[in-house]
Amino acid sequence: MSSIEESTKPDTISEALSQPHWKHSMNIEYESLMKNHTWDLFDLPPRKKPIGCKWVFKTEYKADGSIDKYKVCLVAKGYAQQEGIDFEETFAPTAKIKTIRVVCALAAQQGWKLH
Repeated sequence: MSSIEESTKPDTISEALSQPHWKHSMNIEYESLMKNHTWDLFDLPPRKKPIGCKWVFKTEYKADGSIDKYKVCLVAKGYAQQEGIDFEETFAPTAKIKTIRVVCALAAQQGWKLH
């Protein structure tokens, strides 16, 4: 990690909220999560604890070394889960860029609409 990044990345939520650029990025991330209906709230079963979350901060730079943007993600503390207690199986769908390119090429050839 570079010293430039260390000096711009907050160590705590309080520090991030005191800096307008980080607070703005946090608001954008939160609004995106809410707009996309990322989660639903439910009552927990008896004797179960919710899994926490944390903010992850990253400063992205341009090729010339100047700051491009402040990136913020709200992530679940999945490492706190215990198999068989908090979850039975995991699934994270991902797509390879080659697959996306093939689908786009087929759509262009066939005149399909992509959503």
